[in-house]
This record gives sequence, C-alpha cells and structure tokens, in this order.
Amino acid sequence: MTPPVSDWKRMRFKKNKVWLAIDQNGKPLLKNGKVLIKYQLDQTHKYWVHQKNVTPIAATTSESIRNKDDEPANATASPEHQEGNLLYEKALPDGNNDIIKVYTDGASAGNPGPSGIGIVLKYGSHEKEISKYIGIATNNIAELAAIREGMKQLKQTDLPVRIFTDSSYAHGVLSLNWKAKKNKSIIQSIQKAMSAFKDIKIIKIKGHVGIEGNERADVLATSAIKTASSD
Repeated sequence: MTPPVSDWKRMRFKKNKVWLAIDQNGKPLLKNGKVLIKYQLDQTHKYWVHQKNVTPIAATTSESIRNKDDEPANATASPEHQEGNLLYEKALPDGNNDIIKVYTDGASAGNPGPSGIGIVLKYGSHEKEISKYIGIATNNIAELAAIREGMKQLKQTDLPVRIFTDSSYAHGVLSLNWKAKKNKSIIQSIQKAMSAFKDIKIIKIKGHVGIEGNERADVLATSAIKTASSD
C-alpha cells in the first residue's frame, strides 16, 4: 500500500518543473520504481513516472511548499518558457473565463507509425480529457485529428473557442492559408466544422514550456500509443 502524501517538493521532470509527492519522512513516494508528480499544486491530475527522470532543480528560495499564487509562475523560468507563456497569455481575450479552451496534441511513434491524440477541454470550472489511439498515421495527421476530435466535443457554437496547438503545420494549413499538398480531406473537414462557430481561432503555442493544458495533452497523446501497444 502506498503511504499517503505528506507534502510536495519542487523538482524537475525532464524539461518541466513539477511537484513531487513526499512522505512524512521527506522521502519520495515510491510505487513499482515510480514516483508521483503533478505539474501544478492546485491540479487534480497526478502521474506516476520513473524515478530516474525526476531530478532536483537549483533552489532560489526556501524549498517549503507554497501555493502557486504566492510565487510568479515564471520566477525561475528560462527565456524560452517566459516567451512561450507570454505568447499564450496574449492569445487569451479579455474575460477568458467565458471562452472554451481546447488544448490538442498528436503523437506518432514513427512517421507514419502508431499514433495517438490528446485533448483537454476547459470551460470555467468544467474540464474534460480525451486520450485516443487512431492507428497508423503521420504526426501531421495526428495533430489534425486531435483538433478535429476536440471540435466534435463542442456542442455550443455561439461561445468563443480557442484551440491551442504546438503544431506549426496544423496552424499553418488551418489559419495561415498554407496550401496543403497532402491531408486535404481532413483539413477541409476541419475548416467546414470551424465555419459553424461564431468565434473560433486556432492558436500556435510553444510546446513543452509549462503550459498546463498543452503538457497534459502531450501526455494523453503518448499514453494512447503506449496503452494500445501494451494490449
């Protein structure tokens, strides 16, 4: 039985800063060689990851745990993280609690290869996640499929919608009038679906810069491939 979480400690998981669950002795919670992390203190989603991938970060303040609102999100962020988060914040209109946010990501283990999509939908306090295996596809198709599936989940077309993707290709063919030589069918189906919305935009953001919805969509996409491979 895994001991209860006593506290959370700031650590690094791959390129991202995360919170690591620790027990009453200050030791990481362990389960089958994995430790428990989450990206933000106030989020409900937690992930078991390999312990070797979680490393200390240089502390600039006390390591006592604080609410994230007590510390600027970019206090120790790299310039890339600062730029990525700034672009994201600028993409949100005033009164962004009144918009539907859709974070999408596609992943392919090969190009083409086994592929999955990850989607996080947020509206006010409501949140929904989708992790789906889509079979053999290219990475570009997976990115487009994630956007299409995210839009299928939206029942109200009169609310503002912002779809966030870290795919330059998907953003280009859907928002910048790039001429697509391939994947025309799925691109046209997305464009047709977009025409039904009163206010919808597809926004390009930087991947892996700590934007929570984007990070989670990435996990969901890659998890779909792993789950399908293990069946």
